Amino acid sequence: MPPGSEELNTIRVARQVSPAVVSVRHQGGSGSGVIIQRDGVILTNAHVVGNAQVVQIGLADGRRLQGQVIGRDPGIDIAVVRVAAQDLPTAAIGDSDMLEVGQVAIAIGNPLGLDRTVTSGVVSAINREIPGLGAEGLIQTDAAINPGNSGGPLLDSQGRVIGINTVVLQPRGSPVVAVGLGFAVPINLANDVVQQLLTTGQIRRAFLGISYADIGPEVAAQFRLPVRQGVIVAEVAPGSPAAQAGVQPQDIVTAINAVPVTRGGDLRRVLRGLAPGSLTTLTVVRPTGTVTLNVRLGEVRVSQPAPLPDASFRQSDRRFISALPGSRAGAAAQRGWWPAPHGV
Repeated sequence: MPPGSEELNTIRVARQVSPAVVSVRHQGGSGSGVIIQRDGVILTNAHVVGNAQVVQIGLADGRRLQGQVIGRDPGIDIAVVRVAAQDLPTAAIGDSDMLEVGQVAIAIGNPLGLDRTVTSGVVSAINREIPGLGAEGLIQTDAAINPGNSGGPLLDSQGRVIGINTVVLQPRGSPVVAVGLGFAVPINLANDVVQQLLTTGQIRRAFLGISYADIGPEVAAQFRLPVRQGVIVAEVAPGSPAAQAGVQPQDIVTAINAVPVTRGGDLRRVLRGLAPGSLTTLTVVRPTGTVTLNVRLGEVRVSQPAPLPDASFRQSDRRFISALPGSRAGAAAQRGWWPAPHGV
């Protein structure tokens, strides 16, 4: 039976893009990547290259080239590698802001060393957050993604890169990964890292100088908080932009630049789109009412940790936040340990 129209499209995309998919190997691990510029610029995951400065790149034509790691952003799991070659096949870049749930998604990579394996499915969800990994804004897909797919492209029906495959969920205590639950970094987010690295050789991010925990309707109802969702400030770094603007522990941030903040991922996404030094407006709820604070954002280089508060909470804030059921900080406190809270 001849292939149908959808199958023919997958075949076309596979033939079109597979030559631009590469293997990425070094002593500490391996994965996939995709060539995005003809002069040898390759996009992959930060966790694929690890701390390596040089990796081996395997091209579709059989060549093995040395790749120089230009830079990486572990916060969104993206790295950029360059090889000394010209006129390489490339994959076209799409627009992840235009994605619709249900549209075709095609993954190409090297799972378990099986070069340029093609799987297909749909965009299952957008703007996903994976608790505990610090990852948010991800594309969820049911296209099969397995170990070794990391760093490879997630494509739309036109063969354009809409994401970089990054993780597949694995149930706690199980050696088997979850089927049909793969995630990719949106290409628009990844491309911002690429452009910064290629133009300046570094990644600059804006920062506030707070650590926080999420709250939600259940927590808000139990503690009779004045809002049903947002992020509660756990600590403010002394001398930070947030401190200078008057942000206080136990403030509840509900918006940044008039964009609603329902959880920490919302706050981080907006901040990633803002330039260091820009003037930002925070909407903050306190027991005395809602206030608007103007914050001049600071700057941090991705290669260095942001000057965030100490990992421990003040004792009064610890008692308050540890009582918040459902919050990450609360769950940690109930287990008897206090990791560093989320910070921006």
